[in-house]
Order: sequence, then C-alpha cells, then structure tokens
Amino acid sequence: MATPAATTVRRTGPAPESLEPPLENGDRLSRDEFERRYEQMPHVKKAELIEGTVYMPSPVRIDLHGQPHVQLATWLGTYSAETSGVVPGDNSTVRLDLDNEPQPDLVLFKSAASGGQARISEDHYIEGAPELAVEIVSSSRSYDLHPKKRAYRRNGVREYLAWITGEQRVVWWELKDGEYQEIPVAADGLLKSGVFPGLWLDAPALLRGDMKTVLAALRRGLDSAEHQAFAARE
Repeated sequence: MATPAATTVRRTGPAPESLEPPLENGDRLSRDEFERRYEQMPHVKKAELIEGTVYMPSPVRIDLHGQPHVQLATWLGTYSAETSGVVPGDNSTVRLDLDNEPQPDLVLFKSAASGGQARISEDHYIEGAPELAVEIVSSSRSYDLHPKKRAYRRNGVREYLAWITGEQRVVWWELKDGEYQEIPVAADGLLKSGVFPGLWLDAPALLRGDMKTVLAALRRGLDSAEHQAFAARE
C-alpha cells in the first residue's frame, strides 16, 4: 500500500517574527511604519497619521456622520459625473508628506492629465495634495479642524470643506496667500468653489436635509457658462 503523502501546511499571513505592534491611538510614528502597521490591521477601517501622531476615530453615528457623509458624497459624485478630468474619492488614504497620511471623508482632485497637483501612485494611493478635502466632524474641537487643517494648509490643499454636524454649520475655506479664508456666501445664497467651476452648494438646504434643493443648486452650477467652459477644456 502506498504511503499517503504528507500534508503541506502553508502560512497565509506574515511570519510571527515579522509582525509589528498594532496601531494605537496617540502613537508617534514615521509614515512608513504607520503604513506597515495599518496594513496588518485589515479590521481597522480608519486610521490617520497627522503631524506624526496616529488618530483612530471612534465608531460613527448615523445622524452625526453616516448620513451627512452620503449626502456630501452624492453632491460630489454628481459633480464629477458631469465634469471631465476630475477624480472623486471616499475615505481614500492621502500621502501628504512624511508626517501626514490622512484619510479624508471625501476628496476631489484634478487628474494629472488635467494639471492636478495630486497623483495616483503605483500602489494606488493618492500622493500629494488634492484640490479639495471634505470632512464631516461633530465638533469644532475635532482634530480635523486643528492639526489636520494645518497639515492640509501647509501641503497646499486648495479648498477644505467641513460639515460640523454637532453645531449645524458648514464652513468652506480656500487657500489664499498661504492661509485658509472662508469662502463668502454669494449673492444668490450659495457657496461656490473657486477651483472647480460650477461646484455650488446650498448650505442651508444641506443642513436641513433637503437634498433635492442641494442638487437643484448644483444643477444650476453645472449649467453655468463657467462650468461648461471648464468641462470642455480637454
């Protein structure tokens, strides 16, 4: 009788000696070490390196984050669907610099072919500063509006939009002379991007959950002469 072949057991993950300590909130790490540890924790859905410190946000609430996130994603997705040469992203890691690797709630950036300042790396990360970063936060005390905002400013993120859900506020900044300045409300009551023509936002409608009106305002932006010229630039 033939002797049964021995069963070969293959290890599917890294060898134990190669494992690094798990990420912990508040760790001080280099960007390379942060990435290595993050990749070993597939169960962790969001971790960020901001000014060399690891931030691991708490689970999100539907009314303070989940639903607002979908609403802003709908707004940006609609814009990108009708605008060539722009790339939207949801919870995409961004390699800003050696001390900062945030994972913005949403981004919108111009493609490299359209003269954008960010690139998609060979391993499929965003490298460099997207033109627009969007965060949904519950409080103006959030780190998103302090160390992360400073990192965005220093690295040249040209516009930064924050929906502060716990305070019922939407603030949209633009980078001018090295500082973030609030985009003023236009005469028609809308906030309008200076980087992406036609990206118009009815903030009061957004705050009251009236997405039909939000999208109607965006439609007016998409139909504007400036957006038509921007979309036809290819």
